[in-house]
Amino acid sequence: MKSVLRIDLPQFLPLRQQYACLDVRAPGEYAAGHIPGAVSFPLFTDAERAEVGTAYKQQSPQAALELGLLYVGPKMADFVRKALVLSQGAPVLMYCWRGGQRSAAMAWLLAQAGIEVKVLEGGYKAWRQGMHATLAQPRQLLVLGGKTGSGKTDTLKALRKMGQQVLDLEALANHKGSAFGAIDQPVQPTNEQFINLLGDVLLTMDAEQPLWVEDESRMIGNINIPNGFFAQMQAAPRFVIEVSLRRRISRLVQEYGRAQSQVLRESFLRIGKRIGGQHVKAALEALDAGDLLSAASIALRYYDRAYEIDLNAKRAIDVQIIKSLQEEPEHFAEILLATVKTTQ
Repeated sequence: MKSVLRIDLPQFLPLRQQYACLDVRAPGEYAAGHIPGAVSFPLFTDAERAEVGTAYKQQSPQAALELGLLYVGPKMADFVRKALVLSQGAPVLMYCWRGGQRSAAMAWLLAQAGIEVKVLEGGYKAWRQGMHATLAQPRQLLVLGGKTGSGKTDTLKALRKMGQQVLDLEALANHKGSAFGAIDQPVQPTNEQFINLLGDVLLTMDAEQPLWVEDESRMIGNINIPNGFFAQMQAAPRFVIEVSLRRRISRLVQEYGRAQSQVLRESFLRIGKRIGGQHVKAALEALDAGDLLSAASIALRYYDRAYEIDLNAKRAIDVQIIKSLQEEPEHFAEILLATVKTTQ
């Protein structure tokens, strides 16, 4: 029999890179949000969990225990087989909601099978508290702005190659932030899971060093940026890159031109009320004719107006306009770094 050790969150965090992490909560709980990298390893199905919980509330803890044993008993051998494959001879990490009975029961079983288990004290709830604390930590944010099609994401990538800390919120949200932002993207995470992903990335960042982030509205598709972190973004210095309309149209066509025509049509229809029926009609006709340049131009008219309104509202904070004759992300990155150095 191997040991079962209970560890706190600071002890748990560095071990995630070494050992398999098992989430023994029900599948529905895991789907709503889980520690990044954890494997769903449910003690109960969603239906079983609900029935055990009902027995606990309406009958007694003893009745719930007996029902739980009835459900778990036939699955014990399968639990052990799967855990042996996942552990590969090493210890495993484990958590449930609060680090209580579910993780204790599974940890006991696996320890009996010769697997060393380290249980997160406080469970997923402790992780969530840690993530909210991480998001609330003050940071030296630098916000990169620019009109749609300016290549902000590519500029952030160039900054990262130059050794800068960069946070790509759109990559975490699986969305590019516009009516067209879901095209060719995976399904978005839940808001709960987005916080897990964001907090997990921020754990790797030095809060004492500058952190570049793209200017975003509060919503990225269906994802809501957490209030505290969004407030820091709103108060941070902004650097707006200016790129010619021609270059921005070309970039949009390159980025979205491979999408199916019907997908593009649906995206235009979603913003129909905001750009006006006449413009939507013209955009759809352009798509039908294969004229992607004209369709992209119509889309940018709407997004440019919206961006100007937003930028004017933020000029009272700290906005610097960045220009480059070559309009390449690498050149913008160089100018941005030089500008930051002169303002420090």
